[in-house]
Amino acid sequence: MLQHFDWVMLLMVLLVGAMALINLYSSTHIPDRGASSIFYKQLLFFGTGLVIVLVVLTQEYQKIAKMGYVLYGIILVLLVYTLLFVNPIAGSQRWIDLGFFNLQPSEPTKLALILVLASCYANLDVPNGYRLRDLIKPGILILCPFVLIAKQPDLGTALICAIIFVSLTLYVRLRWSTLAILSTTALGCTFVGWKFLLKEYQRKRIETFLNPEADIMNHGYQIMQSKIAVGSGNIFGKGFLEGTQGHLQFLPERHTDFAFAVWAEEWGFAGSVFFLSCYFFMIVWGINVALSAKDKCGSILAFGCTMLIFWQAVINLCMIMGFLPVVGVPLPIFSYGGSSLLTNMAAIGLIMSVRMRSFPPSPASS
Repeated sequence: MLQHFDWVMLLMVLLVGAMALINLYSSTHIPDRGASSIFYKQLLFFGTGLVIVLVVLTQEYQKIAKMGYVLYGIILVLLVYTLLFVNPIAGSQRWIDLGFFNLQPSEPTKLALILVLASCYANLDVPNGYRLRDLIKPGILILCPFVLIAKQPDLGTALICAIIFVSLTLYVRLRWSTLAILSTTALGCTFVGWKFLLKEYQRKRIETFLNPEADIMNHGYQIMQSKIAVGSGNIFGKGFLEGTQGHLQFLPERHTDFAFAVWAEEWGFAGSVFFLSCYFFMIVWGINVALSAKDKCGSILAFGCTMLIFWQAVINLCMIMGFLPVVGVPLPIFSYGGSSLLTNMAAIGLIMSVRMRSFPPSPASS
């Protein structure tokens, strides 16, 4: 197994992680004092994440998938606890204070969902494509955490869970009739959700996305400042620690949701292309692992973990450039946040575990 260690994925993670730490140092830099406590926390989280990667890849991914239901149950309990007993912060109930660490249960929910869906689909063999009746159990598995996370409210994370479910369901293949029914239902649910389920501030975010200049000093401020930061980087950027939008605090949430805007301002188009190339290669490599897996469970696991990183990245980058409304989705491995980083590192570990076990044993080992 060690002969097939996934050095490519590890190298990509180290590259992206190094750029993330450089960017976080700059975005939270304190003049005359240097690195902030936030930087050291993320450095500790990244080191812990590498340990998690090593622990996960040493385990059989089939066993981890079977343990997914246990993790899924624990996560549901934590989500219910968050809604009932956690005091709201900025109008949201998302974090459980553990003293040394603020746990956001909705983050590991994404990984738990991938594990249980992989286990569910791997054990359900439908040669001609999945019917509606075959999707009852997977539908219940996604519905429970989706409702609990949406109630926090955390629409961005809830949508990521839904997108992961859709991605995995399409990957295992649906019947055309099933796909047509689900597509029609989704359109109807979108209309009902807009009219009756979305809160006023959530509707305002979408309206601001469509016309940010209409409310530039309030709800449109984030998008406009982000676009200014990205555009002002030009070809080679303003230089490390020289970004004005971030350091003069025009750009809000510059170390979390809008971290890439700081990178684009300081390193410009060239630096952004280099970062996105590393990120794109990591995604493509993950898909390659999924397609070359030795069994259905490994293929679904690798694909789900890759889609977890891919969709979060797409939504975050489109949000920063003004192509999507602000929904509070971090850029995996790059944005500050312990729960998000550790969850994505565990997903990386699963991809590497599938890759290492996708080869037949060598004659010497057999």
